[in-house]
Amino acid sequence: MKKMFFFLLLLLSTGGLMAQGAYQFQVIKENRITAVKNQSSTGTCWSFSGVSFLESELLRMGKGEFDLSEMYIVRRNYEDKALKHARLHGHLNFAPGGSFADVIETLDAYGVVPDEVYPGLHYGSEIHNHGELDKILKSYMDGIIGAKTLSPVWFAGISGILDSYLGEMPETFVYKGKEYTPHTFVDELGLKQENYLSLTSFTHHPFYQSFAIEVPDNWRWALSYNLPLDELMEVMEHAVMNGYTIAWASDVSEAGFSREGIAIVPDEESPDNAGSDQSRWLGLSNRERDAAIRSRIGRELLAEKEITQEMRQKSFDNYATTDDHGMQIYGIAKDQRGNSYFMVKNSWGETGSYKGHWYASFPFVSYKTLSIVLHREAIPESIARKLNL
Repeated sequence: MKKMFFFLLLLLSTGGLMAQGAYQFQVIKENRITAVKNQSSTGTCWSFSGVSFLESELLRMGKGEFDLSEMYIVRRNYEDKALKHARLHGHLNFAPGGSFADVIETLDAYGVVPDEVYPGLHYGSEIHNHGELDKILKSYMDGIIGAKTLSPVWFAGISGILDSYLGEMPETFVYKGKEYTPHTFVDELGLKQENYLSLTSFTHHPFYQSFAIEVPDNWRWALSYNLPLDELMEVMEHAVMNGYTIAWASDVSEAGFSREGIAIVPDEESPDNAGSDQSRWLGLSNRERDAAIRSRIGRELLAEKEITQEMRQKSFDNYATTDDHGMQIYGIAKDQRGNSYFMVKNSWGETGSYKGHWYASFPFVSYKTLSIVLHREAIPESIARKLNL
């Protein structure tokens, strides 16, 4: 999920009624989450949102509240990515972005550590900034591939760069008076890769089977189970209402993903929308229309499009839906008209009036979800049977 280095505000409701402009939200279900963090100038949303999901899992499991290290997972994945990039002679995306598989599929292999053990700020900054690191890593790998042969020390070079910027990997550490390795720590937490599944919904592969979503940041070629759209949404609503949170990969480049803390899919052709101010959507250029939409979200309750499976597929096929960003879904709310929204936690810090949270409408989530990861027990039994789980 390619990172956008800007901050969007969002709506946090902690129960009861919360208002934002024209919107008033009533919380229907809210599951426990940890504090909002800030990925700052890095392309690591996949790690921040994936780790946030795991932290909520620990809360749900009664393990208590933990602050896990995003940068430990980033470091491990950069080394894995470099190895695969080299073996494929450079024909693999080598960039900061990643997927939730980079968090989940490294649990068994590498374990986890607390953030205090590995903050990943060895370069002297108080906030994460990978601008220099990313350029150096990419240049190094370009040089390795360009040499047409691999020396015995090339991997030590990439590890040395990561040591310099993020810090050396801890073999053992002491946490709350007890000594651990990354593996014994994850074992004590009870986090296991086998408990988590990825789901998606596209028609270019058969339903109820798994496939690797064809996006550059899925460099592990991780598999997702394919469901019809209505069943994917059923899974998501069922999960939240039954106490589970969701790691959510989405596209936030849409005009409907607003700085006002709302994510919707406005219907440009709806009579309810067209005449409510002087800016008419029809007849405007795409840029003008997007600007008009953004200026109105939050000030008005806008009618939304009805999303179909075909619309989702077309948007993915023509690159309008891309692997932009990873976030965490943790609740459900309704506006004053009864429309449903997922409550979302981001990793852009506690910015704006609503401290880094917002509401994404069910149509937006239906349209722009690339994939989700959740606990396998959060899937309704009837759908689990179709997936042979």
